[in-house]
Amino acid sequence: MRPPELMKAWREHEEGGLGEAQFKKVLESSIRQAAKLQEDLGLEYITDGEFRRGGWSRGFLNAVEGFTFKASYLTFHNDQGVSAPAPAPVATKKLRRTRGIVTDDFAFLKKLTKRTPKVTMPTPSHMHFGHFGEAMDRAIYPDPAKYWDDLVRIYQEEIEALGKLGCKFLQLDEVPLTLCCDDTNRGVAKKQGEDPEQLIDRYIEVINRAIAKKPKDMRVALHMCRGNMQGLWMGDGGYAPIAERLFGRLKVDAYLLEYDSPRAGDFAPLKYLRKGQIAFLGLVSTKRPEVESADSLRRRIDEASKHVRVEQLGLCPQCGFGSSAMSKFNVLPNPMTEDLEKRKLGRLLEVAARIW
Repeated sequence: MRPPELMKAWREHEEGGLGEAQFKKVLESSIRQAAKLQEDLGLEYITDGEFRRGGWSRGFLNAVEGFTFKASYLTFHNDQGVSAPAPAPVATKKLRRTRGIVTDDFAFLKKLTKRTPKVTMPTPSHMHFGHFGEAMDRAIYPDPAKYWDDLVRIYQEEIEALGKLGCKFLQLDEVPLTLCCDDTNRGVAKKQGEDPEQLIDRYIEVINRAIAKKPKDMRVALHMCRGNMQGLWMGDGGYAPIAERLFGRLKVDAYLLEYDSPRAGDFAPLKYLRKGQIAFLGLVSTKRPEVESADSLRRRIDEASKHVRVEQLGLCPQCGFGSSAMSKFNVLPNPMTEDLEKRKLGRLLEVAARIW
């Protein structure tokens, strides 16, 4: 959760009322507090909360020249009928990595903790799904294959730079593959002239290319998300339509899987998990304020262990507690509070310690 003083400073900075030095002071103090909170709770992997970004993918888009950001063909919604446009990037110029994407984030975080610092980036598919064939200006990229080549090169450059700084754990946040499990979103893709099955294959291939040259000691985890904006989401449906390809072909070390509601389906798709990979079950919701009971979490993990060995399972939050942070597309307040965040993470660690 971003503390109120950071939210206030961010808005004042964007409006020109707070100088860079003052804003940086509040920002870095907030990151220090977030790292300490995680260490005090007992987490092994520490994040800076993505506090340097206005939204989960903005760090990437701000560091890569060529993108603009606008509402896509997708929508956020909930069970009460609330809906909002889902923004996504569009390439209007040739793509170029103008500076480190998360290298500075990592370097600062590494100084703050003796635990394992973690950084996150969106997957390449985020730069396509939602706008589809309109995701790149065809005057710049008449051949979409060149667009993917440029994206892959940018990821490889960033991952190489992270490796040199000592990064051991990179999280890639994946939304489109999960949305391809949803009939509504598949219909949107088809209406825009895309074959969802071909999109699944393409996105998996591009992720593998993006991480192909990672250092041997760097673990990569893929967070599978259905969208999270103040408790709204973009997709429904279990992992079955993508599971065999997702777990069978992707060269990642672990998966962080949203499993906090019936919308995520059952655990049967976990049978495709390859030996050596870990599936962290996102059973602790960042959309619902109720704190999950230890017994309910253990029951769900027992259910999952019928399909894959418990040694290949873990426990994680369903998504980030910060939701969409500073997004101009926000329509509802974030249902989470810092107290709920602490209690939910505490319960997660309590249950994980008992089982593993």
